[in-house]
Amino acid sequence: MKAFSDRLPSFPLFVSAARPDAFAAACACGTDMVVIDLEDSVAPDSKAAVRRIPESALPKQRSVKLYLRVNGIGTLWHRDDVAFARMAGVDGVVLPKAEGAPALVALRAALLPGQKIIAQIETARGLSRCEEIAEVADRLALGSLDLCEDLGARHTRMALLPLRSRLVMAARLAGSLPPLDGVTVSVTDDAVIADDAMHANELGFGGKCLIHPRQLAPSRAGFRARPEDLDWARHALAADDGALPDAAGEVQHSPVAVRAQRLMLRGQWPMDEELAPAGSGANAKGAAAKGGLSGKSRRKGRSR
Repeated sequence: MKAFSDRLPSFPLFVSAARPDAFAAACACGTDMVVIDLEDSVAPDSKAAVRRIPESALPKQRSVKLYLRVNGIGTLWHRDDVAFARMAGVDGVVLPKAEGAPALVALRAALLPGQKIIAQIETARGLSRCEEIAEVADRLALGSLDLCEDLGARHTRMALLPLRSRLVMAARLAGSLPPLDGVTVSVTDDAVIADDAMHANELGFGGKCLIHPRQLAPSRAGFRARPEDLDWARHALAADDGALPDAAGEVQHSPVAVRAQRLMLRGQWPMDEELAPAGSGANAKGAAAKGGLSGKSRRKGRSR
């Protein structure tokens, strides 16, 4: 079984395909991945038209990964979306409402070699098959709002706890990257966003989906190692090397050292002002003034 990746957490920023004026700002905000959304944020009568992305909409030089969220399998637009993803040569696709491995195998065959698949678990059927989906997708992502709606459950942490934990376990058993947590609805309450990210981090998620650049800094804060964790990690590593007595009475086996090393890696994570490209703050503010990037209607709340 593969060990969990030591990569930095990922924060995919979703941008409506109907907002090509926002693509450059999204790529410049400092996140590691931008997802151009052809699904929820685009009206049915515009889904074909938004595939004609202006060449000038995306920066010629970019360091972020670029994904497309295609429309779901069985919809009128799925096949053409996948063909567009292949032609455009994006880094990968996000598949909404993934519900089984055979469909993902067919999707991979339709993509270019090397293009990745992030499978969103958004339905009860998809959740019931998340272990087999994790075996064939490159990564899982939780669509908590749609999943709670499908289950008829309240969108609360208590209701989502077993669902989140199952995704983390499925990804671990498949030896894939830790899953991505769903979005926090609020884009203005930094404390709520950071707390949601910290909760996802505690459960074993490997990042969080975003709908606005303003969510990036507090989400990163939620995944950053805390000072008390770094103190424990330094002690654990020193004790593991025999430099300190095991005063705390902890048995310094290899899982302890691995966790300590992971925390130390998080502790070396650059602060947001070091990660964000020059001018990204202005871009984010401009996007906020236009009502955000995702194109979805917003209401105050949290991912829970």
